[in-house]
Amino acid sequence: MPTWYNRIAGGSLERLAALSDGIFAVAMTILVLDIHAPAKEAIHGENDLWLALGTLAPRLLVYLMSFLTLGIFWVGQQTQFNQIAQSDRHLTWIHIAFLALVSVMPFSTSLLAEFIGFRLALSLYWANILFLGLILYVSWRYAAHAGLVEDAKTEIRCAIERRILIAQSLYALGALLCVVNTYWSIGFIVLVQLNYAIAPRFKPFSRL
Repeated sequence: MPTWYNRIAGGSLERLAALSDGIFAVAMTILVLDIHAPAKEAIHGENDLWLALGTLAPRLLVYLMSFLTLGIFWVGQQTQFNQIAQSDRHLTWIHIAFLALVSVMPFSTSLLAEFIGFRLALSLYWANILFLGLILYVSWRYAAHAGLVEDAKTEIRCAIERRILIAQSLYALGALLCVVNTYWSIGFIVLVQLNYAIAPRFKPFSRL
């Protein structure tokens, strides 16, 4: 009886993880390329340099936010991989779609840094985060439904889903703050990300 190609394709979770690590590394490196040192011709003293560096503050803020964003999603993806016994063709392509959105992050970051006061730029940036979270959620649900997840306890499965859903809700709340001011939105999102990244023992979202 012939073996269908699609039944044996994309079965290596290790190769998928290696591809993910590479794309995340490249995307996180490209982020900093949008930050340029002040032109030497425009600097005539310490005060000029301080002023020039001050103008870079918005770009540095957006860079920090995006670096944290990619770091959090990398941890989220690796957490899923640690609970998945093996991959298949469908799961592989779901994560390739996820990585496509990871590679878009430098563009959405650059757009927001250039137009930091524009709600449209912030909305497109948030959409990038939204679809990253959506695909990560879909990948976990598919893996569980397809029997690819190891014998993880129910609370572990629920914790992974809850983490994604609550994080996306907080990101959405942050995006809505752009109605008041885009800097409020960015500040709130950065605080949420720092909460997830640092994960202090006592915190408002200790169970997220």
